[in-house]
Amino acid sequence: MKQVDRIKHSLQTDVTWHQGFSLAKRGARALPRATAEYLIDKVPIVGWLPRYNYKWILNDIIAGLTLGIMLIPQSLAYAKIATIPVQYGLMSSWLPATLYAFMGTSKDLSTGPTSLIGLLTADVVADLIKEGYSPQQVASAVAMGMGIYGMILGFLKLGFLLDFVSTPILNGFISAVAITIGLGQVDSLLGEENVRDGIAHTIHDVFSMLPQANGYTCGIGFGSLVLLVILEQMGKRWGNKSKIVFYLSITRAFIALLVFTGISYAVNKPLGPDSDNFLFEVAEVEKTVISAEVTTAELFSKVFPRAIAPFIAAAVEHVAIARAFGNRNNYETDTSQELCYLGLVNLINSFFHSMGVGGAMSRTAVNSSCKVRSPLAGFVTTAVVLVSIYELTGALYWIPKATLSAIVITAIWPLIGSPKTYYHYWRTSFTDFAAAMVAFWVSLFVSTEIGIGSAVAWMIVQSLLRQTFSRTTQIGADSPSELQRSIDDSRGMPNTIPADTRIFKMNESLFFPNAQRMKTQIMDTIQTHHSAQYSSTNGSEAERNWSVVGERRVRKLRKAAGVHDAGDLPAIRVVILDWSRVNHFDTTACLKMREFMAEVRKYAGQGVEIRFVGLAQHVRNRFDRARPSWRLIDGDNVPTSKEDKDNKVEEVSVYRNVSEAVSAFRYNDVDRVMEEKMKLDRVEEA
Repeated sequence: MKQVDRIKHSLQTDVTWHQGFSLAKRGARALPRATAEYLIDKVPIVGWLPRYNYKWILNDIIAGLTLGIMLIPQSLAYAKIATIPVQYGLMSSWLPATLYAFMGTSKDLSTGPTSLIGLLTADVVADLIKEGYSPQQVASAVAMGMGIYGMILGFLKLGFLLDFVSTPILNGFISAVAITIGLGQVDSLLGEENVRDGIAHTIHDVFSMLPQANGYTCGIGFGSLVLLVILEQMGKRWGNKSKIVFYLSITRAFIALLVFTGISYAVNKPLGPDSDNFLFEVAEVEKTVISAEVTTAELFSKVFPRAIAPFIAAAVEHVAIARAFGNRNNYETDTSQELCYLGLVNLINSFFHSMGVGGAMSRTAVNSSCKVRSPLAGFVTTAVVLVSIYELTGALYWIPKATLSAIVITAIWPLIGSPKTYYHYWRTSFTDFAAAMVAFWVSLFVSTEIGIGSAVAWMIVQSLLRQTFSRTTQIGADSPSELQRSIDDSRGMPNTIPADTRIFKMNESLFFPNAQRMKTQIMDTIQTHHSAQYSSTNGSEAERNWSVVGERRVRKLRKAAGVHDAGDLPAIRVVILDWSRVNHFDTTACLKMREFMAEVRKYAGQGVEIRFVGLAQHVRNRFDRARPSWRLIDGDNVPTSKEDKDNKVEEVSVYRNVSEAVSAFRYNDVDRVMEEKMKLDRVEEA
């Protein structure tokens, strides 16, 4: 009996039990509504399709056709990288665009096979075909593994785990992958045979076999390269002035495919069906029919652990591209929803002997350049791919392998990071530079899986060591300046804060695992409590574009904060970031701060001021080392230089405490007064 009384007393007085019961009750009450909202969020087309403007349909059709034409040669080329029969590249491409129309949150993003996924798939294929599995079976199993990982992270909203892959690691990894892919295509470009795998072996064999190179293949390969480069450079120089040149440039891969497939058909078909008699190797694309087949449990159990590297690489690239073009074109993407799509599309694709898919930078850039208005363009892209699968395989049979190699080489060339990028890492943070080098060299000479894994492990270990061996700051009679600064900081909070000012105190160091989340939290607060500046991209509902993800998010945030009348919200004109508790700042955080400043200016206008407070010397040194991207100014007595504005240098005023930052002189107030005075002077003169 006493034991029962103790249990009752514990349940009545224990704070943890009370909190658990309270959370359970709140969760039960919110479950029906939250479930409905969750399910609706999984199909974003429900939100934006009713507001679709039918004037946009021509743009979507043109963009869809262009993407379809690009996707045909690229999907064949990337299947070649994955070492699977090239027709399965087409099989991988028909579903993603249509499914993305229903589930995607970016109007620009183009999904399908990519060079990165192709190489990581090839590593798994090379190991498992020795056990009797066909290459397409292994590729399908990799896609299924990617799908399951994506669905777990997406549906459970665990996308923040991808933040442990920092920007320097990703750049080093992608550069190594691009070099590996490029070198892997040289043998097909030259018509050499029996070139071994591995960077050192490949380089040795390519040069040692140069005397045995096939002259016809070299002519086709280098001819394709020259044509592709000429069309690309024409687009850069004259694409903005001529629509004809623009479309010739963005469809250059298809044009090269058309020209050299015609040459191949003319010279090889008369020699007969025996490929040994062809003047150069052809892709031998076979006619296929879309049919479903499930990966065997035995094969999947072998592939699933190894599918994590292709998934991480594809997911990080996919999410980064979606965010970048969302910021560029002023709409918001949903990371969790993008991962849900990435998981589901790869899972379904795996039933059709397809390789993994994800977002592609080159096609996304073209899609955006075509002024695509919504994901409906994906239906047109799917139609183009289906026509090629069922009607064009006879013609695609004669595609020269050298032309596919040339398409791959020109596509991956921009992915190789420039020395300037790595020098920037060196100047800003040695640990970031070291992580990039680990990812680059290990991926290049050992394996891509070990490369990205070792680089992530390096960053996690160094972060733990930095926390373990953290230092203290001593203040005593022999350090009067430190004592005075400490006293000043404790008195640094102002008595009142203007309605158009918001102060953010960061309570932790700002580095790669939390930089994105910190940036999102700050922007969420600004959008919740402050109105957007009226412009063609903010403010008026009639002038906003197709996306509803950002609007839904802001409505939820304001509802949770108890903001009922959004019309009375003040504008935001001064954002103060208190860095007094930040003792570590890395390259990824530096990039995220630049993104934040761009986003807040889009929302609040170019007149918004960002001010820093309480920068530790170590953190300030990082900003100084990141020059010329940043210029920190003490106080507010230094005007913005025209040279820095032209070079896109971020100038930020730094103050000793928050009180000084709040009461500091506002340049924008004076700018507005001067502008009004100049207007009045012009009126009087007239």
